[in-house]
Amino acid sequence: NFANVIDDHLMNITHVVRGNEYLSSTPKYNLLYQAFGWEIPTYIHVSTIIKPDGRKMSKRAGDPSFEDLISLGYLVDAVINYVALLGWSPGTNQEIFSLDELVQAFDIRGISKSPAVFDINKLNWMNGEYIRRMTPEQFHNVASPYYSKALLESGIDTFKISKLLQPRVEVLTTIPETVDFFEKLPDYDISLYEHKKMKTDAAISLASLEAMKPVLEKVSQWENDVLYSTLSELSASMGVKNSQVLWPLRTALSGKSVTPGGATELAEILGK
Repeated sequence: NFANVIDDHLMNITHVVRGNEYLSSTPKYNLLYQAFGWEIPTYIHVSTIIKPDGRKMSKRAGDPSFEDLISLGYLVDAVINYVALLGWSPGTNQEIFSLDELVQAFDIRGISKSPAVFDINKLNWMNGEYIRRMTPEQFHNVASPYYSKALLESGIDTFKISKLLQPRVEVLTTIPETVDFFEKLPDYDISLYEHKKMKTDAAISLASLEAMKPVLEKVSQWENDVLYSTLSELSASMGVKNSQVLWPLRTALSGKSVTPGGATELAEILGK
């Protein structure tokens, strides 16, 4: 405490911003400043950031630092925006701020006295919002390094994948596991063909796949709109819902229950 006061004074510190767990130390500092006859700086105590279980976030406990969050696939601007709103409120309902907007909106009176909970789900949402606001080219640029981890020899047009992913992805590091089927179809259980909402089961899926195979073989213009129209006509002729044709195809192409796009979108990217 003694050295801290002298150090701050010699460095001409005018404002000290720190966590509110140090509030109890302030009277000791003030007494030392007064004893030396020095001007006391302005102290600003900000909320402690805690985890949902109530414990303080700590690097020692394995909680992520700013650099860790960036390496985990979060965008710099999104992290700054999110952290700025921990323990501080602009006094409005606005949640997405550029750095310049934060500078303009900041007022010390918005700092909360209560601990701020670090909610990873809220950060995910905010990161997704930043991704959505990028141009397609900007998103493709930040996503490309993650494609290279999963798509080694496929020759796939990754810009087409980017156009599918941008409205859906929240964290960049989830990209490799989302797109790896474009490189190699994974082993999967046929139970994936059973989907109550899509009104499909293994038997319906098999019938749909057998019916669509010769139809798809005749398609010369291998594009999403043409494929979708063709399969819609097929489902109508079979007297079944579109989903009973498209869900089996999406499953057969990806081997996954969740994909970055629909059946015909995936088919276009994979190629005939």
